[in-house]
Parts: sequence; C-alpha cells; structure tokens
Amino acid sequence: MTIPFVATPSWERETREPPRRNAAEVSAPPAVGAGVDGSQAWHPSRARSGAGASDGAPIPADEAVALSVAGTGAADLELAGTGAADLTLLGPLAPFAASGPVTDLFVNGDRGLWIDRGAGAEREVAWSADEDAVRALAVRLIARGGRHIDEATPAVDVRLGRGIRVHAVLPPVSSAGTLISVRVPRAAGFPLAALARTGMVDESQEAVLREAVAGRRNLLVTGAGGTGKTTLLAALLGEAPDCERLVLIEDVAELRVDHPHVVSLEARQANLEGAGRVGLDALLREALRMRPDRLVVGECRGVELRELLAALNTGHDGGAGTLHANSLHDVPARLEALGATAGLSPDAVARQTVSAFDLVLHLERVDGRRRLAGIGRFELRDERLAVVGP
Repeated sequence: MTIPFVATPSWERETREPPRRNAAEVSAPPAVGAGVDGSQAWHPSRARSGAGASDGAPIPADEAVALSVAGTGAADLELAGTGAADLTLLGPLAPFAASGPVTDLFVNGDRGLWIDRGAGAEREVAWSADEDAVRALAVRLIARGGRHIDEATPAVDVRLGRGIRVHAVLPPVSSAGTLISVRVPRAAGFPLAALARTGMVDESQEAVLREAVAGRRNLLVTGAGGTGKTTLLAALLGEAPDCERLVLIEDVAELRVDHPHVVSLEARQANLEGAGRVGLDALLREALRMRPDRLVVGECRGVELRELLAALNTGHDGGAGTLHANSLHDVPARLEALGATAGLSPDAVARQTVSAFDLVLHLERVDGRRRLAGIGRFELRDERLAVVGP
C-alpha cells in the first residue's frame, strides 16, 4: 500500500524545547573516560564506532551532557558562545564549551582535550577518552551536521545549530588519531564599541572604521586563523543602517551580525556520489540577484575571489570579505595566488583589487590578545599590487 506524503507547514510544526533542569541537577563538567559513573551522560565504553555510532542518528537525550555547570548561568552561556539549545548538539563536549568564554575546543585523539578561552589552548584534565570513543563522537557530530565521515571521506566540515563549526579528520589522514576541532561563536557578536573597550581597536582606529562603514567603503579583513576576522567583520556590519539589506555568503556560516535585515547563503559540499556541490562562486552570482545593499563573503579561498572583485567593481559599495594572510604586506601576494586559481593574471588582480577595495584591515594575535594591527589601502606600484598606509 502506498502511503501519501503530506507536508506540514513550518509554522504549524510543534516547537520542542529541551527539558529544563532544576538546581539540584546542576553538576560540574563530567570527566569522560575511566572513572566516570555509568549513569553519566556519555562514556567511551558506550560509544564504539562499530556499535551504532555510524548510523547517523542524533545523540540520544540520555547521552546529552548537563549544560548547567556549577556557577554557570545564562550570561555565562552567552559568553561561552551560543545558547544552551545549540550547545547540547556537542554532546559530551557541551559542558566544556559552556565553561567560560570558550572560543575553540580541540580533541586530539586519545591525547586529550584542549580549550581556548581567549588566551590560547590549554589542556582540560577532566577529559579522557580512547581513540574508539573519539572516533564515535566525531561520527555523531558530523552526522548531526547532515554529513557523513568515513575512510572514503576522512575530513569533513559542518555547522551545528546557529553557527557552531565542527571539523573532523579520521586516520590515516590524521596520523595521530581522530581529530575534532570546534569553533564556538559568540551568541550575538560584539558591537564595535565593545571591541574598542577590550583594546582590539584603539580610539583612532574606531573612528576610521565608523567612517568607513558610514561612507560605504569596501573592506578586506585579513589575518591568520583565530585572530578575530569574523568578530571584527560582524561588529562592522552591525553598524550598518537598519534600512540596508545585508547578504552574507560563507563556506560554513559563522558570521553573527546584530542587524535587523540579514540573509545568509551557505555553500554545500558534494554528496557521496560527488554531485550537488554549490560553491561560493555560484552563491555570489545568486546573491547579486537578491538586491544586496552590502555584499559580504565570509572568506575568500579560491575562484570566488574573481566573482567578488567583479561584483565590487560594478557599483556594489559597502561590501566586505575576509582573507587569510600573515601580514598586511603579504596580502598582495596572497591575492595574486588566489587570482591564479581563478585564471586571473597578477596585472588583472592588481587593477581590479585597487578599484574594488578601499581599505585593508589586518588583525594579529599576540600573547592571546587579538588586535587590529594595521589599516592600509591598495595601490599600484610599477604595475604590481601593493599595500600602503591609510
């Protein structure tokens, strides 16, 4: 017998909230491994890669770790990066993600867990798990993001909830066991004034940035990984007038912008058959049909640079993008390298970049502190791209 499919409108679907815990159930983050009571949320002996871990099923409720850790309230969860409902998606990593202003978590096979709370990664002594348990956890987290990880696809990147980014790598690609990297976003980002108070930008830089946003300057935010590119870009976009429409394009959605009119497009990787991929370059072309007032690319890594330069050179002011670079003066070489992957000559990259971007904002991380290290602008020098002071 054929059973007809009846679609239920999203607005009629039942909204389920996670069960609330009372004060008596509040506990400290559990250790994961030897010595953990069997009644705890998750235990390596209960999570083996061959025992249902690869079935893609969500982590059961009885395997969700208590988020209400000792002394952790709603404000602390906001500092930890996101709401409690999103943190539950991390399973046994959830209480560690909620233990302060956490930005990153790293599980390095059976060698332990490292947590970055803004001052560099530090080992978490309360965590222990063997390789089988870590692999099972990686499989479940990736499945929660709607993808599959195995020997045929040993490195996968997914988004959980509203912006938690999970990356996992399996052996033998990883020679030291299963690796899990988690980026925990801030719940609603930081306004530019808050970044100024923390010292990420100084008073003169804040004035330049506010003028750039108000003047609809096109901005390129650069820096190494973990320097705060996404944080600064989100703060700048939050300063845009409420009447403007912001279209964000990202490989994995991470930008959290405090603005009333934000729409986001997220790239899609190919399925197991190698079909269905939607890259940033394709999304950029689609975004141009959405009448953006500000067009933003979360990170330029390849051929999408050509599309972004073309868009910003055709009247799309107020746009922005981020780029990995070691220093302000290394940005031209980085752009030329990416341009080559898109079939652009160094001369074409130089001329289009000078016309497309008004300012380059370079971030650095020194002794665990993120700061805006320099502001520059592009110009042509002997027909080559260069960065000079503002």
